[in-house]
Amino acid sequence: MARPPFRGNVVVITGASDGIGAEMALQLATQGARIVLAARDEAKLQAVAARCRQLGGQTLVVPTDVAVQAQCETLMERAVAEFGRIDTLVNNAGISMWARFDELTTLEPFERMMRVNYMGSVYCTWYALPHLKKSRGRIVGVSSLTGRAGVPTRSGYAATKHAMAGFFDSLRIELADEGVTVTMVYPGFVSTAIRERAMGPDGTALESSPVHEARVMTPEECARIIIAAMAGRRREVVMTARAKVGQWIKLIAPGVVDRIARRAIERGE
Repeated sequence: MARPPFRGNVVVITGASDGIGAEMALQLATQGARIVLAARDEAKLQAVAARCRQLGGQTLVVPTDVAVQAQCETLMERAVAEFGRIDTLVNNAGISMWARFDELTTLEPFERMMRVNYMGSVYCTWYALPHLKKSRGRIVGVSSLTGRAGVPTRSGYAATKHAMAGFFDSLRIELADEGVTVTMVYPGFVSTAIRERAMGPDGTALESSPVHEARVMTPEECARIIIAAMAGRRREVVMTARAKVGQWIKLIAPGVVDRIARRAIERGE
């Protein structure tokens, strides 16, 4: 029987209190991974940790706001102090927004999203990288299809995901001779709380999602795809058939992709 690829590996996951991050932790626990769980909500992290331990994983809970650089440094220090190494960093923490740019009443949500989605990934990667070089490890950036094309009502969120893509695609080249691989993941809509917690034009939570539930991926399936990509050290994963076709259409007829994106948002797809 083949050895699980992450048995004994130390995996740091941000945004691990629910959704994709929590589900990744649970699936990695079944492989016998040592999982460092990071997010702001300690109670939720502890609940995820308890479930991971029941499945055979070792855990460390580190309450972390990735928008705060010092907390990201502490996260990596505690991971190494507890487990002696870092093998994989999953940059999954993120916040979202649904609003036309010309309907915003404040730009503060744009700044907040950039601090969490982009700078949070930069901070965590900065402090984890020396340890990942030693272990010839893996970096994963959980982006979005909005990181590959513009989407109406998603301008601020898309900007952060494009920034992530530019950063990690550049870093992949820089680290090519260091043994550290970088995997970018581009999910479509996933059934997680990030959609309900998404900010509206005034920066407050919408508490509902405009996307039809029947058209979203489950966190379980999304996590399974990400973990398989991590194991194979894949360069990137685009998760929906429509997006895979769309990226080729964009090269020759970008206006067509713009119209498809507009119709998809209008239909809640």
